[in-house]
Amino acid sequence: MTETTLAAPHTPADLPTRIQHYIDGAFVDSADGDTFDVLEPVTNRTYLQAAAGKKADVDAAVAAARRAFTDGPWPRMLPRERSRVLHRIADLVESRDARLAELESFDSGLPITQALGQARRAAENFRFFADLIVAQTDDAFKVPGRQLNYVNRKPIGVAGLITPWNTPFMLESWKLGPALATGNTVVLKPAEFTPLSASLWAGIFEEAGLPAGVFNLVNGLGEEAGDALVKHPDVPLISFTGESSTGQLIFANAAPHLKGLSMELGGKSPAIVFEDADLEAAVDATIFGVFSLNGERCTAGSRILVQRSIYDEFVERYAAQATRVKVGYPHDPETEVGALVHPEHFAKVMSYVELGKSEGRLVAGGGRPEGFAEGNFVAPTVFADVPPTARIFQEEIFGPVVAITPFDTDAEALALANDTKYGLAAYLWTNDLTRAHNFSQAIEAGMVWLNSNNVRDLRTPFGGVKASGLGHEGGYRSIDFYTDQQAVHITLGEPHHPTFGKN
Repeated sequence: MTETTLAAPHTPADLPTRIQHYIDGAFVDSADGDTFDVLEPVTNRTYLQAAAGKKADVDAAVAAARRAFTDGPWPRMLPRERSRVLHRIADLVESRDARLAELESFDSGLPITQALGQARRAAENFRFFADLIVAQTDDAFKVPGRQLNYVNRKPIGVAGLITPWNTPFMLESWKLGPALATGNTVVLKPAEFTPLSASLWAGIFEEAGLPAGVFNLVNGLGEEAGDALVKHPDVPLISFTGESSTGQLIFANAAPHLKGLSMELGGKSPAIVFEDADLEAAVDATIFGVFSLNGERCTAGSRILVQRSIYDEFVERYAAQATRVKVGYPHDPETEVGALVHPEHFAKVMSYVELGKSEGRLVAGGGRPEGFAEGNFVAPTVFADVPPTARIFQEEIFGPVVAITPFDTDAEALALANDTKYGLAAYLWTNDLTRAHNFSQAIEAGMVWLNSNNVRDLRTPFGGVKASGLGHEGGYRSIDFYTDQQAVHITLGEPHHPTFGKN
């Protein structure tokens, strides 16, 4: 039986009763006055109304951002000046990490200890790009005595940022940091399920000294506010994190305007455990890799492939440990799995749990945890003996549900790992160095972790292949996405070119 934590639900003090847009330095309602309900996931009660943005609101936000870009100081500041503002933003986020985590946990269902880690990571994202733009160098190419060529980086304009409901504050910082560091202005459209923490950015940016109009926020539904942002002719860049089907729609809607796109999409990442692996470490890491963040993470290792010689022992140990994962209210520091974000998503995950009972052998979980009759709580669920044709093997569930499948040979493991439309991450557990390198290079994934779990240096590229994304962000890849690289060519000495029309 999954352990539960039955303390009373917690409501943070001083919760707002409504959330507005933030446009050109001011909080405003929607042009038509429309709102939508926001639910908290422990009881699914409505706790506030948020302004429901539509095309008119997006138009106003883009116009403000465009004015700030063409007429304001931000794009023309020296990198060191922008860096100071970003460092102040990081300081403010760090100083408010407890409050940010409390609100994020309440709004999203994320366990409070994990939400606190995400708040601190948000601060680090700003600090990283604040340092990177000061240290940045660009290429120069010389032909002595004849020509000098150099690259001039320029901010592009208004960046449209569309963020998901899982770890929203941190993922917003991941986009806001490099977009602002490089001198762009932004319009942020946060996920409608979790708008609470995004509403705090405005006050943080004002206090840090970001000029009015550089940051704008429009709440609303994806098919209204998000669609208007993607289609706006004055928004040359769209950075999107979310599910692959939405990414396909954004790709199609952005095509007529030839926008720059960076899209981090879904995943169904394999964790491959070979017989020579450290079994205890592999069990611990793969438990964390799928059940942390409530399983609502794009890089979750939700397909575990285990070599047959250790398969039975692995399944037994994994199932036993999964039943000990502590499900509880998000605010409780003992909680390891909280509440899923929204009843719609809960229903989706539970439908896969029921489907899995006919596609695999249920060895842990399989429904609501004991003591949680309401809210979006799912017991950590483990299916063994799952064939690769199963939907729970092929489709992204985005919850605390894992499928375990045996394999015999390295070639079979590779075929199983690549047998999905996704290609975001992969995790390898082996002590064979040759196998580790060969397998890493053959697997169809944008990122591979060897004998570790999702520990990433911010300088490295983040992104996937196949249906898991388009482009990469992180480090200089983010700088590349948010800037135009203009090549400047200078002739030294006499011009060198053919002469037409003299005779």
